[in-house]
Amino acid sequence: MQFTSQIVEQAVDALSSFPGIGKRTALRLVMYLMNRPESEVAHLADSIIKLKTDLHLCSRCRTVSDQEQCDICSDSRRDNQLICVVEDFSDLMAIEATAQFKGIYHVLGGLISPMEGVGPSDLSIELLLERVAEEKPKEVILALSATVEGDTTMYYVAKKLQDFDVEVSNIARGISVGGELEYVDEITLGRSLLQRTQYTLS
Repeated sequence: MQFTSQIVEQAVDALSSFPGIGKRTALRLVMYLMNRPESEVAHLADSIIKLKTDLHLCSRCRTVSDQEQCDICSDSRRDNQLICVVEDFSDLMAIEATAQFKGIYHVLGGLISPMEGVGPSDLSIELLLERVAEEKPKEVILALSATVEGDTTMYYVAKKLQDFDVEVSNIARGISVGGELEYVDEITLGRSLLQRTQYTLS
């Protein structure tokens, strides 16, 4: 693809580096931005920069937040007796979209994957154990993807939670094996939360 402007080419290259965006889609986005008011484009650029400068992890649950504690952890209406363990922020948002869960969360920041060099110490599992010891919740729900990595992580976390007086459950498998949580439709995910079962170590 030949460009008449290096500025346009650089913008296309930048946007096409995003997942799922090829050169043609990137070019359409660039053309769209070129026709928008300067203030709107500046606002977009500023929002993207703030993702790196103003965003950090919640000190309690480790989800992304612009405050020391996220809005969910700070919400007095949430049930602190229920902690839902998820892989990342996108899974948290997927569960929130179901409007079926009123507890709080813990974000692991990934899944145990020896093939990719990710071990338990690379995740926020120790922080979860500290929270359970300190906050003494009634139940910990393991809402992880139905993949080999998800199952491995669930087993490891459940094993660690044996030392605490807490019920450990996992979401019902209305989700297909190998399915990523963030791509599951809201109705199926909501029912999986409501029909969760006690997690047993085998």
